[in-house]
Amino acid sequence: MLNGTDISKRVAELLLEAQAIKLSPEKPFQWSSGWLSPIYCDNRVALSYPDTRTFIKKALAEIIRTEYPGAQAVVGVATGGIAQGALVADLLELPFAYVRPEPKKHGMGNQIEGRLEKGQSLIIIEDLISTGGSSLKVVDVLREAGYEVAGMIAIFTYGFAAAENNFKEKNVKLTTISNYNALIETALELNYVSASQVESLSAWRQAPDQWGK
Repeated sequence: MLNGTDISKRVAELLLEAQAIKLSPEKPFQWSSGWLSPIYCDNRVALSYPDTRTFIKKALAEIIRTEYPGAQAVVGVATGGIAQGALVADLLELPFAYVRPEPKKHGMGNQIEGRLEKGQSLIIIEDLISTGGSSLKVVDVLREAGYEVAGMIAIFTYGFAAAENNFKEKNVKLTTISNYNALIETALELNYVSASQVESLSAWRQAPDQWGK
């Protein structure tokens, strides 16, 4: 079995191969927040590759088995965490539900979709962590509805200090199977980026709101 570092790098390699993650320091992407970014991440692309989605599914499930053995259900964060969360729940034979960004404006007006029991210990599946703001809103929704949030697992994190502080403030344990450091190391080893580009990529992570200005 691979250790944690090897898993992080293998996931990074798979995401790069699938072009779920693209690196472009010279022609940066613009986020909805207005930030310029040398990285674009859409982990939903990985679902199109059976070997990749299976590796990710197994890695996420193993964390639940070892770190959250008492988890009684899996909850996906809409939309990126829905498919991967359902795959993990199926592998673990656990109930699955997902949480919308806001309640539906028609029908039953649900924000939590699925059947969960009050007081259940839930593990949340997310695809990507940036600042953690939208992900932690899901925690609030579940807690207010009477559920216990055991923790959150994500495929990838940028590793921003803001995210670490936000999760600590909400008292939520976050575990990820890959991260920005593993990505940059792997991208350099596999010649996706040059050594000179790594300097720019590292600078972005330190001050993403100022990078490129």
